[in-house]
Amino acid sequence: MRDKASLLLKARRTMNEFWKKWRFVSTAKGRQYWEYLGNEEDAEELEQMQASFQFEKSKNANSADQVYRFLARENKTSINSADTKADNLKEQVSLASKKAMYFYEQLLTENHFITGDYGGPMFLLPGLIIVSYLSNTPLKKSYQALIKAYIFNQQNEDGGWGLHIEAPSGMFGTCMNYVALRLLGLEKEDARMKLARTWIKEHGGATQVPSWGKFYLSVLNVYSWKGNNSLFPEMWLLPKWLPFYPAKYWCHARMVYLPMAYCFGNKIQHPLNDLTLSLREELYTEPYQNIDWSKARNACSETDLFRKSSPLLKLLNGFTNLYENFAPKFLRKKALKFILAYIQAEDEHTNYINIGPVNQAINSLAMWHAHGKDSIEFNKHVEHWKDYLWLAEDGIKMQGYNGAQFWETAFTMNAMNESDLGSEFASSLNNMYAFIDTCQIQNGIPKEKLFFRHPNEGGWPFSTVEHAWPITDCTADGIKTVIKQHQFARQRNIALNETVSFERLTKAVDLVLSFQSEDGGWASYEKRRAPFWIEMLNPSEVFGEIMVDYSYTECSSSSIQGLYYFHKEYPDYKAEEIKHALVNGIKFIKNNQGLDGSWYGSWGVCYTYGAWFGLEALACGEEFYHNSESARKACDYLISKQRTDGSWGESFESCVRMKYVQHEKGQIINTAWALLGLLQAKYPNVENIEKGIQFLLSRQEENGDFPQEGISGVFNKNCMETYTSYRNVFPIWALNRYYNWALTK
Repeated sequence: MRDKASLLLKARRTMNEFWKKWRFVSTAKGRQYWEYLGNEEDAEELEQMQASFQFEKSKNANSADQVYRFLARENKTSINSADTKADNLKEQVSLASKKAMYFYEQLLTENHFITGDYGGPMFLLPGLIIVSYLSNTPLKKSYQALIKAYIFNQQNEDGGWGLHIEAPSGMFGTCMNYVALRLLGLEKEDARMKLARTWIKEHGGATQVPSWGKFYLSVLNVYSWKGNNSLFPEMWLLPKWLPFYPAKYWCHARMVYLPMAYCFGNKIQHPLNDLTLSLREELYTEPYQNIDWSKARNACSETDLFRKSSPLLKLLNGFTNLYENFAPKFLRKKALKFILAYIQAEDEHTNYINIGPVNQAINSLAMWHAHGKDSIEFNKHVEHWKDYLWLAEDGIKMQGYNGAQFWETAFTMNAMNESDLGSEFASSLNNMYAFIDTCQIQNGIPKEKLFFRHPNEGGWPFSTVEHAWPITDCTADGIKTVIKQHQFARQRNIALNETVSFERLTKAVDLVLSFQSEDGGWASYEKRRAPFWIEMLNPSEVFGEIMVDYSYTECSSSSIQGLYYFHKEYPDYKAEEIKHALVNGIKFIKNNQGLDGSWYGSWGVCYTYGAWFGLEALACGEEFYHNSESARKACDYLISKQRTDGSWGESFESCVRMKYVQHEKGQIINTAWALLGLLQAKYPNVENIEKGIQFLLSRQEENGDFPQEGISGVFNKNCMETYTSYRNVFPIWALNRYYNWALTK
């Protein structure tokens, strides 16, 4: 036992030394990436570094973001509260909150925003590696070393990889990560590779990979384009009034399928070489030349299948596959010309960051094909690859965005200024306010109508101003955060340069109003454009609800809150229009509530997240536990899920199964969300609330941090994401809200 403990301690020390060889870089506009300070050409050093990144997935697949936190807090101290005594729960909460805020304040970047690990999906990184390999543009060797460490650290015991880090093995994750490792130089005889290959073959081979996997393997030339259903580039030439015209799809779906259609239409493929020929043997259960590619088009492993193809989709696939046999060259050429122009417009609109990691990689491939490896267009993409990569103790992973800088900073400000306790951190709050100011999008979109963009001026993004896609809830949170910070500073005589003017706030308000859909709710990036039945055309197999930008409880609640706080502060601006929007928004919230009082959380895990947002929205309509049936049902629902230790703990399976699934342990984040909702709703049973607060206090670490627990983010019902900052910001918010509540008792 001592020998094993000594080895683990030695490995930890070695890892810490390698952590110091990395530098986190940020800019005033929020861009972030990692730089290796060691020798890129020292193969032995890189091998040692890769080996030092030991990570025990069986304990928790989520990183605790130790590298960034270690570097950010190096040479900084923690509050020593060992000798401080508190006589009652309110005083205990005051001490715990200050301690938590002091710790969290130290994690601010030098440019005053919150950052952290936003990984989780296991199919993102392999896509980038495939594009890197195909374009002969290798990532830096230091990156490659820790990418390999990450993929192996997240390998499941059965040899496979899941759709995300906590998911069981699936064909998509396993094929993609196996291929990525081979492209990065792993030998097929490596024991871990053999185990993965066995999993693939025992589950039917790569013909069973879902459609996105078929696409990636096709551009690599280890799967035939004939084994793909047509991506029908000519769809962009159809009349725009058609309900299934692709500009009406959810923006993430159209931004992914747009460059996919370009690659399909041009049949982009890597030339065959020894490695790709070998992969053709390694991935299948029969000889490559014997595969029936037409049969493989619709094959999908049961391990991955979340949504079966509808009869309508099968009918349309049948037509478009037939069309491929006689597609007129002039139409294909015309369609691809438009698609390329659209891709380039998206690149320019987003400063080559793109809306997300999948279309960033595939847009890169399109620019490489269209303009060449040495082109400005392609190399601007390459420069931003690193914006999506994050370093943690499990290695280097690809994030679900180029970060969550604005989102997490706004949450942090609202959490810290929830009570007077935050006044001790006024300087940091003012600095974060300056970053929020920087993040507001103040430039319009060139060729906005030609390429189907909703206006963006006045909006706030999820990540950075240069990303330039405003989101409904982010824009509303920008309004709320600015107003609350103005109020916080004025009420406490804290000097603050109020740079976000009334005029700028009105532009944001106008944008939020323009986003409201006919059902009274708010979708994510745009108003809903397509009828709900379009979801029957979802071809992804592994994701739910990707075709329509639905109205969500969370986005609607945030939009309601933003308009509510603005109207209270500036009651004369578009008063009737805002009141009307609020009435319809709250009506949507009520209509979206389940019969049991719950709300499904579409962007967080899951019903505790939805309940918090639902109750916040109702409070904007002056509806609370004592006077509202909706609020009462929601609170009772939450209380029915409270565990005996006072906590709430929800598994990511709630998102997948669409019913509450208890986690094996109480979770800090779920507990904080539930408490925030109950306190906002003025829930009367003090005992339930105090038991939840005591659970949070019991989980706080000596330095003020909280431990990383289960995965807490989700998109499209079936894929999860890590937010390492959530374990800090939401307990702070809940403790501060409780402190305010306790002052009135």
